[in-house]
Amino acid sequence: MTTPKAKAKIRCTKPKHPAIPRTRANTKQAQLVALLRRSQGATLHEIATATGWQNHSVRGTISGALKKRLGLTITSGTEKRGRVYRITAVGQRAPA
Repeated sequence: MTTPKAKAKIRCTKPKHPAIPRTRANTKQAQLVALLRRSQGATLHEIATATGWQNHSVRGTISGALKKRLGLTITSGTEKRGRVYRITAVGQRAPA
């Protein structure tokens, strides 16, 4: 005989993460993505100024949220104005 708690555990079988992660339109993360999608890209200073974040927060968001969670391909290169980051393509998300 199963208890009500056991039945409740069986019913809750929703996946923890949706198949395609989405961002809201009016967030700082969305501002960051918009800056990186421009043809000229964005420097660390430009991103920090636009979002109000510190440099280490910008770098952490690029590697954690954008690369790992959203699966975006971010490239960087050195130009006259400094290191410039760009979104080059949408990567495939690894199966969980």
